[in-house]
Amino acid sequence: MLESFTENLKIDLVEQIRSEYLSVEQSYPWIVGFSGGKDSTLVAHLVFDALLSIAPSLRIRDVHIISNDTLVESPLVIDHLDKVQNQIRHAAEVLNLPVKVATTEPILTQSFWVLLIGKGYPTPNQTMRWCTDRLKIQPTSAYILDKVSIHGAAIVVLGVRSDESSSRKRAIEKHQNISDSKLAAHTSLPGAFVYRPIVDLTTDDVWELLAEHSPPWGGTHRDLIQLYRNAEGGECPVVMSKEDAPGCGTNSSRFGCWTCTVVEKDRSLQGFVDSGMHEYGILIGFRDWLKSIRNDPKYRQVERRNGKVQFDSNGNHIPGPFTVKARQMILDKLLEVQKEYGSTLILPEEIELIRREWSQSLSGNISRRQLAITELEQD
Repeated sequence: MLESFTENLKIDLVEQIRSEYLSVEQSYPWIVGFSGGKDSTLVAHLVFDALLSIAPSLRIRDVHIISNDTLVESPLVIDHLDKVQNQIRHAAEVLNLPVKVATTEPILTQSFWVLLIGKGYPTPNQTMRWCTDRLKIQPTSAYILDKVSIHGAAIVVLGVRSDESSSRKRAIEKHQNISDSKLAAHTSLPGAFVYRPIVDLTTDDVWELLAEHSPPWGGTHRDLIQLYRNAEGGECPVVMSKEDAPGCGTNSSRFGCWTCTVVEKDRSLQGFVDSGMHEYGILIGFRDWLKSIRNDPKYRQVERRNGKVQFDSNGNHIPGPFTVKARQMILDKLLEVQKEYGSTLILPEEIELIRREWSQSLSGNISRRQLAITELEQD
């Protein structure tokens, strides 16, 4: 009975996606947000099946399956993502499907380590989540807008569902198109429209569909299912706008950046360690230490980056960035962890940019002191 239900559900979903693909906006590419988690995997699976059901002569619309690598992704998750991307890429080539697989990354001057260790940004928290926009939204938005500029519009296909959370449900309802079209205008990207093919599915529906049907690009979904079991939960959602940002780095989102200090505890990495993957323990230790030093006054400058001392409405001092000495300490500790961990955690190019930022910070501090001395002498 269950198999019959999931089979009928899958047939219905594939037919809906097929119909949408063949709709009048033939020239507009589809951009499928693919995090490698359960929801985006199901969407990619269904889109792939829909393409296979369409005659080759009618496969006019390109489908871009894009992922985002923040350069500080959870190691097991990024390994799984790379593996599935390669399977999709190979299958699309063999089957002659109009599917392109791509990964967006932040520009290195805006990477997590360059901003934190180079510029001294304090580690992100709930009130100062500077990472999501720079590491996720900007790189992916640039990719989408590039396709919009080429084709005049683009359709962003997302695996968001109403039952993920009450806030996600409200956001979906707010921007749901009131016409018969399944597309809604993107909230922040002109020329982009959003299509949500699994918006009404429950979490059980998603897992049953993945468990009952092998991916059309080959293999099974068993590795994905095991990944969730080991990590004790779910993934950070695909983030393509500031409205999606609150879902990144919450207690309900466990797959994400291994450096995430927005969450109180990294459940995914701890779940992997508890499952016997003890090599990730050192990453948890570094992340916890990074979180612990955030508000220690001895590691923060008195002035903000603009050289001014700032206070909040209650008269409390707002500390500036990490001191250059603290940044040097963080880099030294990160390099020690990298050596012990045995795999790259920070790129050589990032280290070069960091040292350049330190030089500019020190020269800037000297210039500000000289200006202050000059002003005093003039007085």
